[in-house]
Amino acid sequence: MRLADIKSKYKTIFESYDSPSLDEHISKIIELDYYLPYSSTFFCVTNTQDLTFQYVSKNAKACLGIEAQELQSQGMRYFWSRIHPDDIDKWLKALNDLMAFTLSEIALSDRKQMSYTWNYRFKNIKGEYVNIIQNTTPLEFDAQMKPIIGLAHYTVLNSKIKMPVTASAKFLNANNEYETKYYNNFSQKLLTDGISNRERDIVRLLVLNYTSKEIADKLNISSNTVDTHRRNILKKLNISSTGELVGLLKMNNALLI
Repeated sequence: MRLADIKSKYKTIFESYDSPSLDEHISKIIELDYYLPYSSTFFCVTNTQDLTFQYVSKNAKACLGIEAQELQSQGMRYFWSRIHPDDIDKWLKALNDLMAFTLSEIALSDRKQMSYTWNYRFKNIKGEYVNIIQNTTPLEFDAQMKPIIGLAHYTVLNSKIKMPVTASAKFLNANNEYETKYYNNFSQKLLTDGISNRERDIVRLLVLNYTSKEIADKLNISSNTVDTHRRNILKKLNISSTGELVGLLKMNNALLI
């Protein structure tokens, strides 16, 4: 698509949002997409009404190995189908909670100043699950002031990085500084709600590098019982090893209290 076609196609989207400075900023980003260097970040113009990408930047290919035109033609359902199955429930919960928070806690006049961030694992063209941190800024709203058109930036990180699924909402104040209005760690909630008190006792001791025998002595149970609890914990949390469990727990210190 030629640059003139892009500017013409998206002109009405940006004009419909009453913020000339942001309109100009986004228009320049689209123009510069032809010339920006390749990086680990790409951006899209998203439409949640019809679940389409109205624009996908060229860096999508560099980041994911997937052609920008393929993402644009296949739409958001195709994109979502590549999210890691173990992250789907947490990702959906994050989106629902962000929307509920916005509709109940953010005044209509402030919603144009909001920005939302969440993360998940995504299958790239090689079949590897990489981490994506998505930040979306609403551009246009429906009659109920729900965001429908957004500018989404996607930062892609190495698959070996263990990241809990979190979500946040920030408000751009009068000083052009973002204030965090909402934050939730959905992986932590799964950990705290998904395991029993006895299992929580065991993972606290695992983080302190105690062996199964040492844990058994401290809790006055057998080593076999400890090993059974460890296997159940891994199964419940869809974690493959105790090392991965300990790493996740160390990022979620609230569990150790």
